[in-house]
Amino acid sequence: MAYESDLSFVYFNPTKTSFGVNTVKSVGIEVDELGCKRALVVTDQCLCDLGMVEVIEKALGAKHAGTFNGCLQDSGVHIVDQGYAFAKDLEVDCLVSVGGGSVIDTAKGMAILLKEGGQLMDYAGMQMLRRPVTPHIVIPTTCGTGSEVTFAMVIKDWEKHQKLIFADYHVLPRVAMLDPKMVEGLPPMLTATTGMDAFCHAVEAIHSMQAEPMSDGMGMHAIRLLMKYMPRAVEDGHDLLARGQQQIAATMAGVAFGNAMIGLVHAMAHSIGALAGVPHGMANSILLPHCMTYNMDVSAEQYAMVAEAMGVKERGMSDEQAGEAAVQGIFELTKKMGVPQKLSEVGVKEDVLQEAAVLSLSDGSIVYNPKPVFEAEEVLGVYKNAF
Repeated sequence: MAYESDLSFVYFNPTKTSFGVNTVKSVGIEVDELGCKRALVVTDQCLCDLGMVEVIEKALGAKHAGTFNGCLQDSGVHIVDQGYAFAKDLEVDCLVSVGGGSVIDTAKGMAILLKEGGQLMDYAGMQMLRRPVTPHIVIPTTCGTGSEVTFAMVIKDWEKHQKLIFADYHVLPRVAMLDPKMVEGLPPMLTATTGMDAFCHAVEAIHSMQAEPMSDGMGMHAIRLLMKYMPRAVEDGHDLLARGQQQIAATMAGVAFGNAMIGLVHAMAHSIGALAGVPHGMANSILLPHCMTYNMDVSAEQYAMVAEAMGVKERGMSDEQAGEAAVQGIFELTKKMGVPQKLSEVGVKEDVLQEAAVLSLSDGSIVYNPKPVFEAEEVLGVYKNAF
């Protein structure tokens, strides 16, 4: 990419990342290094039932103060408030989240309230905090969210059917522990859709209005890893090499978009997810190629970079041709993994698209889209193409 001569940027990545098979067994050491003594595990009931949380509780030993297992998909503001009340009663000084994006984001919200008190909505918006929150260690159990290394959290207002974005550098987790054993055996569809969430993070970071060379590097290599290892992980849930490499790709993509931000894909995915219950990774996977097509006239050069990372850019291609190859390559990749191609295939009704288009315009992600979006009709057009 040809950067402007006056390019300036800030690259920020303070989260310690620990990777390896069985690395979670050292979670107690990480708590010690943070100077903490009472750690609360934040998770969901499903992971407790599978026995995955017990491994973490045993590794914490005497430092395990309790477990909050009330997290749900599309975590709500009220769930964060419930978790805070639970944690406050136990007088914890550290959080260990074990789960996917909803669990991690719930813990981020709880970390704010444990330090500042009040209710989560008191801190809605961007950069509302003046000091670090309660220390937070993340152990992801999916390979895509990237939330283990980002300063944002998405929490749903269940009453208004709207996903809210909270963003503050003070909520960045202190430690991310990537253990392939924690994602071993994930179902194929969950592996594919969470992986496509990471893929989308990487692409949107590369085409973002705030793109810069360091985040581009993270995004490009994340795409390379996902192209090579994600289909393997989908095919064989016990391929620990593929699982681990997809974990690393997801974290790299998280670092990329945590610095460069995202765009229209996420704005639309948040909105259709809130209104129609489409899982986030699934919505991103379906919408990504259509949003790329929408942005093509201003982002062909960036999509040529994506095509190069995907291995679909051929000698002699123009940027536009390479960008189109990237779009087609994404369709082929998702079809290969069995991911639905249309919103209509995942329960979305056409009559919700107009409301989702309007809602997308108020999503903070849309600000960084490379092509300014001002009218709901533009967004509606993209939804209809993906329907």
